[in-house]
Amino acid sequence: MSPPLPPQKKVVLGLQHTIAMFGATVLVPLLTGLNPSVALFGAGLATLLFHVLTGLGVPIFLGSSFAFIAPVIAVLKAEGLAAVGGGLVAAGAMYLVFSALVKAVGIQLVQRIFPPIVTGPVIIVIGLSLANVAVNQAQSHWGLAFVTLMAAILTSVFARGLFKMIPILIAVIAGYVTALVLGAVEPARLDAIRDAAWVGLPPFHAPSFSWTAIFVLAPVALVTFIEHIGDVIVNGRVVGKNFLEHPGLPRTLFADGIANMASAVLGGPAATTYAENTGVLAVTRVYDPAVLRIAAGFAMLFGLSPKLAAVFQSFPAGVLGGVSILLFGMIASVGIRTLSEARIDFAHSRNLIVVSLILVLGLGGAKIPVTLGEVHLELHGMALAALVGILANALLPASLDREEVDAHPTSEK
Repeated sequence: MSPPLPPQKKVVLGLQHTIAMFGATVLVPLLTGLNPSVALFGAGLATLLFHVLTGLGVPIFLGSSFAFIAPVIAVLKAEGLAAVGGGLVAAGAMYLVFSALVKAVGIQLVQRIFPPIVTGPVIIVIGLSLANVAVNQAQSHWGLAFVTLMAAILTSVFARGLFKMIPILIAVIAGYVTALVLGAVEPARLDAIRDAAWVGLPPFHAPSFSWTAIFVLAPVALVTFIEHIGDVIVNGRVVGKNFLEHPGLPRTLFADGIANMASAVLGGPAATTYAENTGVLAVTRVYDPAVLRIAAGFAMLFGLSPKLAAVFQSFPAGVLGGVSILLFGMIASVGIRTLSEARIDFAHSRNLIVVSLILVLGLGGAKIPVTLGEVHLELHGMALAALVGILANALLPASLDREEVDAHPTSEK
């Protein structure tokens, strides 16, 4: 077991995690019309609650959920910000229902539903489905992206001591300094930094409850429930632990639900487990959950400091794209490792079919509309990939493998 990190190193590592989650957490409120400062404060609070409720042992960060963007925009336009908060509180309550259901059926059933032949390619989908986000950011300024990416790679491979643990932070600093030298930071962003106050309370907004908003927003939790399982699995794969068993999926679902409700009560977006920070864990190999709690503290401070938030909002897209290329690729690599360690034999057509369906439907942009009365949902990305993988693995007969083994007796299972 590696020796415990000194406090100053934990603080720097925590700041690195905050930078990793910042872009996506701020982007969701910018796209939906919610407030970025409230989103940052809510993400920090949600993360701290999640850690407390799961026994302080799961190194996960919760940030703004993209799954709710379209329904939040619709509810905000029709009924206002307070109704959005009430609908998101109801979505968080759905997690409590899921937690009770999982506890009733047992974690063994969940693990049978999500074997490595399903979880491996789903993890690959989680990473690669974000690839276009990284590339779109990077291609806005390939020079900045290259400088940032190379700084992360060189630091991760050749640095020693503390510097080896913070390749993302060093990369972002290198990219941002380069952007300042090249004049690639928007002047309006620099003016915003100069004019912003150091301390200011975010515009929190209490929720109100509307059945229409609840019926639109709460069912989205059916999609994020699948995402939660996938993210908890991939986080455990990176860390080398089974978080589905300890602290247990019912407990992580319960904690995620309470965290969602806490963010929504303040007027922030729904919170979800973040692949960006799991990518940082994979790069740094520092899995101490306390580092994520420090990151949560930084997020809350940034939410309370308009000036610091303005600094982060001034990061050019090219810089964020450079680090995202590495982070998202690391997540996909964990999925490949999952398949490898499980010794999945791709000489069998059944295994090929299951993985092929997950990858193509998860990465190909497939979207399946689902209508439940007046509620209209859309399955796509990782949620669709996981559902298809579960069904294919359950329905395809294992006899396919046995027949091929009989035909090729030298092949290995």
